[in-house]
Amino acid sequence: MNKLSIVCLAAAGLSSCTGSKTTQSESGNADNKSARQPNIVILLTDDQGYGDMKCYGSPHLQTPNLDRLAAEGTRFTNFYAGAAASTPSRAALLTGRYAERVGVPGVVDDTSENGIKRSEITLAEYLKQNDYATGIVGKWHLGYQPEYLPLRHGFTEFFGLPYSNDMWPYHPAPDHAYPALPLYDNDRVIEYNAPVNQMTTRLTERAIRFINDHKAEPFFLYLPYTQPHVPLGVSDKFKGKSGEGLYADVIMEIDWSVGEIMKTLKANGLDENTIVMFTSDNGPWLSYGNHGGSNGGLREGKGTTFDGGQRVPFIVRMPGVIPAGKVSDQFLSALDITPTLVNLTQSQMPRMNKFDGQDAWGILTGEETGHRPFYFVYNGVVEALRDGKWKCVVPHSYRIVKTPGKDGLPGEQIAKGGNIGLALFDMEANPKESNDMAAQHPEIAEQMYARIKEFQKEIDEEMKHLIIE
Repeated sequence: MNKLSIVCLAAAGLSSCTGSKTTQSESGNADNKSARQPNIVILLTDDQGYGDMKCYGSPHLQTPNLDRLAAEGTRFTNFYAGAAASTPSRAALLTGRYAERVGVPGVVDDTSENGIKRSEITLAEYLKQNDYATGIVGKWHLGYQPEYLPLRHGFTEFFGLPYSNDMWPYHPAPDHAYPALPLYDNDRVIEYNAPVNQMTTRLTERAIRFINDHKAEPFFLYLPYTQPHVPLGVSDKFKGKSGEGLYADVIMEIDWSVGEIMKTLKANGLDENTIVMFTSDNGPWLSYGNHGGSNGGLREGKGTTFDGGQRVPFIVRMPGVIPAGKVSDQFLSALDITPTLVNLTQSQMPRMNKFDGQDAWGILTGEETGHRPFYFVYNGVVEALRDGKWKCVVPHSYRIVKTPGKDGLPGEQIAKGGNIGLALFDMEANPKESNDMAAQHPEIAEQMYARIKEFQKEIDEEMKHLIIE
């Protein structure tokens, strides 16, 4: 029995599922909604750190809906974002490939001429050709020019921003004069400089509408929130409600949004036949101080390949399929999301490009299986490798925060203020990356370093052929 049949059987009780495509008319009633392809909902926050949820150890953030999602599904404690910054991280999630391969090794903005390659196949494209409705509600950040926007990459609906919400005229410390920030409804700009305090509510309302509009057919909803990326914004219904400051208010509203999405799924009878994934695009932006998140005691934050920059929350829920109440320390990454969902839904198509991630369905469903090595790449440079419990870090300079900012203003951040030599960390015993074991295990360090050098050559070769399309 294939994985899709297992999912359908679990969702439909005693009924069966062949894995064949189902038309809207065939799936229009409650009796056979569950005997169809599973719906997929991916909830992605922006700059939310590993320690920014109660179920991940936060002593002051209130996240009851996210905690419930974790209790009803599996919470992973060794999950890595695909990169330590927004654009390459999102590229990795949606393609299953390192961003250096797909045309966006670094963060793009309104001045960038590049975007995700037209030849790349996104998760939305895989699912669309398998009769899924595909919608993105939120932040895209994979190229702002028309040929790079979501409707050209498999999404049938788009409501949101082309890049980060701080890339607008009111940036407190701009590196250039940002133009007005557009808000898109499909391929039409409907507003400029939309109020940040209304964005989470507006995205939630639009996501709910998408679910209601497509409840009679399989759908993929990708909801990349614009928060808690600075500038922080929260609606009046949550302003000051946490009693712990604006950042906590913002997390509380995101948590509310997750609760509204889950209520909508349940109200439409879609609860058991929907895979829900929740994660963040990278670690916290520490230079913003009280407007940045928490790395949960890990080393460094956003913009670095230490675990504080890439280890993020990851929760997966699907009743009867994903184990409930489980906490897994099996390491995996955002690169695994697309290959897993493509294989699960039998949405494969002929392709020349290979996935860097793996089909992690066995890990998600509770099996203790191995995971292929994961490389930490930042702006085209391979800085570390995780293989099993070991993480090898190669000599490099990294950003440090000298003085944290406050109340929306950035502090002093030094781009190459930190330096590290060849290091080896046992991530099971020392997740804070504070105890270098390279001297005790030189053979492991050198062998992993050699593999990093080889992978760097591969990435360099890819980058040679990077053409601005």
